[in-house]
Amino acid sequence: MRSSRFATLDRRLAPAPEPARVALLRSHDIAHRGLWGPGVPENSLAAASAAVRGGFGIECDVRLSRDGTVIVFHDSDMQRMTGRPGRLAELPSDAIVARRFVNSDERIPTLAQLLERIAGRVPLLIEIKTDTLAQTAPLCLAVRRALEGYRGACAVMGFNPEVAHWFATHAPRIVRGLVMTEHHETRRRAVRDAILRRLAVRRARPDFLAYDVRFLPSALPAALRLRGLPVLSWTVRTPQDRAIAARFADRPIFEQTA
Repeated sequence: MRSSRFATLDRRLAPAPEPARVALLRSHDIAHRGLWGPGVPENSLAAASAAVRGGFGIECDVRLSRDGTVIVFHDSDMQRMTGRPGRLAELPSDAIVARRFVNSDERIPTLAQLLERIAGRVPLLIEIKTDTLAQTAPLCLAVRRALEGYRGACAVMGFNPEVAHWFATHAPRIVRGLVMTEHHETRRRAVRDAILRRLAVRRARPDFLAYDVRFLPSALPAALRLRGLPVLSWTVRTPQDRAIAARFADRPIFEQTA
């Protein structure tokens, strides 16, 4: 009864986007934080260049500096990647971009620098990272402004459904997606989680999903994919992950393995 009720709801959750609108999501495998590895830091310009050379799309993470510049960086703090602490939201952009990654001459880039480096040669998937609801609109607006005039294929996404909702409302021409995972600790938590995921899709109005490969196959992405929404799968690292993504998603967001 419950799965039947969910199936009916899933068919109503999100309209199918025009195929041409989301073609970029089906055109390339996507390198998670660029094609990084030994000597090439994640989310660096070097990782972007390596992905372009390999013919891969690029997924990157962005955050906002204190003075409103969009920075390409995953963590809220720079300790892990630079060896020194410093919260991006509390620092001006000139202090952030002066930082070098650990064991590298590469510096933390801005989104503008990344766009210039890619120059439309491969698709770019921008994950918008926010720690509080108050950060969402300023970062989304800053990303939209950074993308003005950019002619390359690109899309935005976030775990927070307010990210896709903001772009649906204020920048509907930009392709937008919702990043999702699942929690199966208890049956009660699993049912609650399934309901919350569907509410998130309804709020986000996404053009695509980026779904945790650990939880594929799953009813919600399967139903939306059947309706025409592309499903990407993250983070694909093993041959087993590759096989799952090939069967249940349109393209993998992958990392290299040694």
